[in-house]
Amino acid sequence: MERLWAPWRMEFILNEKPPGCIFCLGEKGDRSAERERLVLLRDRHTFIMMNRYPYSNGHLLVSPNRHIADMGDLADEEMLELFGNVGLCCRVISRVMSSQGFNVGINLGKAAGAGVDDHLHVHVVPRWVGDANFMTVIADVRVMPENLAATYDKLYPAFLEAAGAAAG
Repeated sequence: MERLWAPWRMEFILNEKPPGCIFCLGEKGDRSAERERLVLLRDRHTFIMMNRYPYSNGHLLVSPNRHIADMGDLADEEMLELFGNVGLCCRVISRVMSSQGFNVGINLGKAAGAGVDDHLHVHVVPRWVGDANFMTVIADVRVMPENLAATYDKLYPAFLEAAGAAAG
């Protein structure tokens, strides 16, 4: 069996977690809170936010607004919007960050590896050929070439534009 080492995730594991669900905190419309929480887009049934502990730059999470854990509890409109926004994430990241591929996945339940197991979310992880460089292999360290705020500032206008195009 091969092992995937992700020592940069230890910060997530050891950090004190805020009370409540990370996907349910904050109010729509409070732009400062949205930026602080790394929310890129809020839609009618779902929203898109950056992962604070990413596997690569541009690692996004798409989640229903409702606090639900099971895909079977999604209404048809929520399911459609959820996966429509997964597609939107791929299009925006491809355009803005020139990604060459994606890992898209859902961990349903603790046994499946969900870090937050009571609020459904889809991971959209952009990939580039050769993105696992020698630092990962030799030092068990993942090099993140851009900080979260810079990535957010790059992606947010593109999501605003995409949302405006969809509405218009």
